Amino acid sequence: MTEQPETDAGEAVVVRLGSGRFAVSLASVAEVGRVPGVTRIPGGPDWLAGVANWRGRLMPVLDLRGLLGADRTPFTSSARLVVVVDDGISAGVVVDAVEGTGSLGAQVDEFPAALAGPGAALLRGQVPRDDGPVAVIDPAAVLRLRESMPRARRTA
Repeated sequence: MTEQPETDAGEAVVVRLGSGRFAVSLASVAEVGRVPGVTRIPGGPDWLAGVANWRGRLMPVLDLRGLLGADRTPFTSSARLVVVVDDGISAGVVVDAVEGTGSLGAQVDEFPAALAGPGAALLRGQVPRDDGPVAVIDPAAVLRLRESMPRARRTA
């Protein structure tokens, strides 16, 4: 694997999705909180958990575990909602747990080709750490998932 100093990982929130560890840049995290009541949308894709009332507005809530190869077990009391924002668009991502925040180091390495399909497009790479690698989530790619949603039909 070739190490490429693609970008500075900087400060991030480290979360667990299944048994995997993932990081989201603090610059893209609006807040972290308890998971609110989520209303499922019939016919929605598996990664769309539903919508929730968050601070007085409807916000899409995403469950990325299936896309990222993690087991989709019921969430426990340690689950949290990480609200990600990019270019004025926001969504909540439900995670199994938040490990904390911290610096991930100076570079993001290329992600191994083990993950294929739509999930691979959600990752910028990985950061090696003493306690094991952490995959770095690309918030813009996560928020672009909405483009794969079918458009509502309009009736005249």
